Amino acid sequence: MDNLLILERLDRLEKLLVGHKEVLTFDEACDYTGISRSYLYKLTASGRIPHSKPNGKMLFFEKAKLVEWLLQNKRKSKHDIEAEALAYTMRHKVQ
Repeated sequence: MDNLLILERLDRLEKLLVGHKEVLTFDEACDYTGISRSYLYKLTASGRIPHSKPNGKMLFFEKAKLVEWLLQNKRKSKHDIEAEALAYTMRHKVQ
C-alpha cells in the first residue's frame, strides 16, 4: 500500500477511537469539533466554551458538554415553521 493511503487510514482510525472517549484533550477537541486551534484558544480564554484545567495548564473538554455547546442556538427549518403555523391556526380556529 502507498504510505499516504496508510496514513489516511490511520488518521481515520484515530478519529474513530476519539469518538468513544468522554473527555477530550485540546487537540482531540479541535479534531472532534472542527474548530481551529487558535479559535478554540480564544473560546477557552473568554470562557465561552465549557472546559477544565485541572492542574492549571492542560485543557480538557467533556464531549457531552461540547456537543451541547455546538448545538446551542438551534434554527428551525422552513418545514418546522410551517408545521407550527398550521398547528397554531388549527388550535385557534375561529368558529
